[in-house]
Amino acid sequence: MTYRFETKCVHSGNHPDHETGALSTPIYQTSTFAFKNADEGAKRFKGEEEGYIYTRLGNPNHTAVEEKIAALEGGEAAAVAASGIGAIASVLWTALSSGDHAIAARSLYGCTYSLMAHQFPRFGIESTFMDLRDLDKVKDALKPNTKVIYCESPANPTMDLVDIQALAKIAHDHGAMLIVDNTYCTPVIQRPLELGADVVVHSATKYLNGHGDVIAGIVVGTKEFIGKVKMEGLKDLTGATLSPFDAYLLLRGMKTLHVRVPRHCESAMKIAQFLESRPEVAKVSYPGLDSFPQKELADRQMALYGAIITMELKDGFDAGKKFINSVKLWILAVSLGDTESLIQHPASMTHSALSDEEQLEAGISKGLIRLSVGLEAPEDLIADLKQAFEAI
Repeated sequence: MTYRFETKCVHSGNHPDHETGALSTPIYQTSTFAFKNADEGAKRFKGEEEGYIYTRLGNPNHTAVEEKIAALEGGEAAAVAASGIGAIASVLWTALSSGDHAIAARSLYGCTYSLMAHQFPRFGIESTFMDLRDLDKVKDALKPNTKVIYCESPANPTMDLVDIQALAKIAHDHGAMLIVDNTYCTPVIQRPLELGADVVVHSATKYLNGHGDVIAGIVVGTKEFIGKVKMEGLKDLTGATLSPFDAYLLLRGMKTLHVRVPRHCESAMKIAQFLESRPEVAKVSYPGLDSFPQKELADRQMALYGAIITMELKDGFDAGKKFINSVKLWILAVSLGDTESLIQHPASMTHSALSDEEQLEAGISKGLIRLSVGLEAPEDLIADLKQAFEAI
């Protein structure tokens, strides 16, 4: 029987414990698993028999999360990791080798950019960063050794969108794979695999968990590629193993994903409209606004518009600094997708690893402010922003 998305959020990956009948998945807080006999152990190590060996290679709590996110993203299989960058690094190290070339969006999560721009060259991997909105330039940037096109949509923190379907065709025509970071959207809003992407990654720390108490990452794709990620990227290259307890918390959080995300988005639209009405604001970037340059693309590939907003104040960095220091209900902190609303300054915080020149090339101005809309009453959030504007 085929279930709707909301039902999958609640039930996929959840199986009552076969020994005790416990409805919630127990926490399998163990490093290793006992074999019934020597033959069973040998078969599992050879891959001739399914089963658990050692938590770095798999754990029932991992399996539950992997089954759920694979069902939600529409993938064949999934792998969990100890952090978002752990998942991203595991995927890229699996997909790329020395001598390969990758194309990536000019605006990315700061640690992803640092990995590709600052670490990959040490191992003979070349990366080209560019505006992926210009599909003709993407085609021109392809090289014989291009193996990966990597993007976020919307991008962190500029909010640039990419046409995932068109980008997937370009990648596949060249024999490359398209990897999409779907952290900002979650499968509630956008399912890149259905648009042609090969692999989806998430910082599960954010909306998938949703409660600000877990660091985790997720990869979704074909069974074959996920198997390689588990046995190469995770086991050998990064060792980014998620703890059973964090997997348990993540599974719990994902059960309410279909309820939380629409509420985040509903409030974000109200706040974006308020910000756009303020005389102190030079620019608001939010896919749901009519002023958003890629509104048509947002309507085409996103079911909702997300809950991340960026803005720039007319008086620049000094005004922005005073503004974020003046909020009372909004919390000055990095991360996003929590129940609490968060506000931060990308140039000096999440993207501070980028040089001034790299920030400029990525479209990150010194006056850019990022807001992650939480689950508070939007009227209270707007009132707090209003008093902060009055303070500057």
